[in-house]
Amino acid sequence: MSIVNDTFTRNWGFGLCFDYLRNVLGYGWNHKRVYRIYRELELNKRIKPKRRIKRGKPEALTVPLSMNEQWSMDFMSDALQDGRTIRTFNVMDEYRREALAVDVDLSLPSQRVIRSLEQVIEWRGKPRRIRCDNGPEYISESMRRWAKKHKIKLDFIQPGKPTQNAYVERFNRTARHD
Repeated sequence: MSIVNDTFTRNWGFGLCFDYLRNVLGYGWNHKRVYRIYRELELNKRIKPKRRIKRGKPEALTVPLSMNEQWSMDFMSDALQDGRTIRTFNVMDEYRREALAVDVDLSLPSQRVIRSLEQVIEWRGKPRRIRCDNGPEYISESMRRWAKKHKIKLDFIQPGKPTQNAYVERFNRTARHD
């Protein structure tokens, strides 16, 4: 087994050692024999357990007490049969959990989002807050100016935490599957 000591480095795992012996050096040993020798030479390393990341407790979803207190908005993507991507822009009132707007198009930039929100505000009234993720359409300067002009607070969820916008995510799932 002097070949094994000279050739293998401590960074090699069992699979790499076995493949090297079988395919490069041409030995016909089975995996049980190679693994026994691999352990005798103390090449097997301790597998470090993954460190758990300590996370703070997430904020509970606030339940609005009246209509137009808080809306949620989100995008949903899908593909057409010819491969083109379509997007839907969904707005819902969290109090009654009803969809206020569903816009479908190939492209929905921030100006289109603003136009859609203004149409909803015309017949429904304006909300105090709108909860949304950190998409480029929502964090744009034009969206910020529009919200400031209408005195609407934009509540952004934490990146990678769609459960903080659970009402509209649930609506998206229902719209996709039904």
